[in-house]
Amino acid sequence: MNILAIGDVVGSIGCRFLRQKLPDLKKREEIDLVIANGENSADGNGITPSSANFLFDSGVNIITAGNHTFRRKECYSFFDSSEYLLRPANYPNGTTPGHGFALYDFGFTKAAVINLMGCMYMDNLDDPYRVADDILKRVDAKIVVLDFHAEATAEKLAMAYYLDGRVSAMFGTHTHVQTADERIFKNGTGYITDVGMTGPCESVLGVRPELAIKKFKEKLPVRFELADGKCKMDCIKFTVDSLTGKTVDIKRMEIT
Repeated sequence: MNILAIGDVVGSIGCRFLRQKLPDLKKREEIDLVIANGENSADGNGITPSSANFLFDSGVNIITAGNHTFRRKECYSFFDSSEYLLRPANYPNGTTPGHGFALYDFGFTKAAVINLMGCMYMDNLDDPYRVADDILKRVDAKIVVLDFHAEATAEKLAMAYYLDGRVSAMFGTHTHVQTADERIFKNGTGYITDVGMTGPCESVLGVRPELAIKKFKEKLPVRFELADGKCKMDCIKFTVDSLTGKTVDIKRMEIT
């Protein structure tokens, strides 16, 4: 089974570029399941029902999120009603809209997709290790994929070692910079520290460079605006054995 993970989709420009490139990529790479981080898919950050539906209609099967999950209140009810729109599972249950994992049924097998958020330099959420353990006890699927939305590279790598052999693949999101450390761990878990970003190439994480520079130099609030121009779609393909649930091949890509 071929699983495609797509880096943080930034704004409407990133959404449109994904729609242009994803159909051919799915056909060329024989993709069975597409996961995309969409927490920045709305202009101005966050996610809205409109941006989420745009990604679903473009061929994304499951959307994951992160620290900007709840920036837009208009999406709260959509997190509750949409089976395949996820928020980090270590947000408080009972008071937080939505859910943190989903099962995707192919008929011949099922794949579980989990969304978690790190705690270092991020919001103070529940322990992602404990939450991962709890979900894995309840999930009935041979194939399990985790989007770990975290700032610190060490936290992502430690989680991968912790879950090696218990999840099929783990990809990091949040930093918007694709890392070159894709690998398969000894017990069969495919891994990359950060899958990257989908959006404008000439930007600072999607933002117009001059605005990011102004923020860093002057230390005052700046209203960020998305850059435009040439775009890219950072992604990674995990080839997973459907019988063992282990990654057997991994391919990092930057689509321009």
